[in-house]
Amino acid sequence: MDVRATAKYLPISPQKIRLVCDVVRGLDPYEAMDLLRHMPQKGAPLVMKVIKSAVANAENNFELDPGEMYISQIYANEGPRRPWRRFGARGRFKPIIRRTAHVTVVLSEREEIAEVEGEGQES
Repeated sequence: MDVRATAKYLPISPQKIRLVCDVVRGLDPYEAMDLLRHMPQKGAPLVMKVIKSAVANAENNFELDPGEMYISQIYANEGPRRPWRRFGARGRFKPIIRRTAHVTVVLSEREEIAEVEGEGQES
C-alpha cells in the first residue's frame, strides 16, 4: 500500500529542494530523517517535515508500520512564481521572481523476496 504526503507553496526554488530529494529517495523514512537532520541545505527541514507527515499518515490513517516502509517516490514540482521588487540606484526598479515548490513523498511497503531453493550458482 502506498502512503502519500504533500507540502505545497514551500518558499524555496524547486531546483534547490530537488538536491535534497535525490539524497533520500529509496531510504527508510527514519534513516532519511536522521540524514536530513545533519544536512546544511535550506530544503532539508522542509523535506523532513513532509516525511514526518507521511509517516504519521501511515500510522494513523492506514495503521501501517513505517519501519517496514521506504521512500519509493519523492519529487518537487514547481509552484506559483510571484514577482518581487528590489529597488536599485537612481530610482530604478530591479524585479526578481520568488519561486515556490510543491513536494510530494510516497511511502511504499517493502516486498519480501522469497528465496527459491536450487536456484543460483552451480558448483
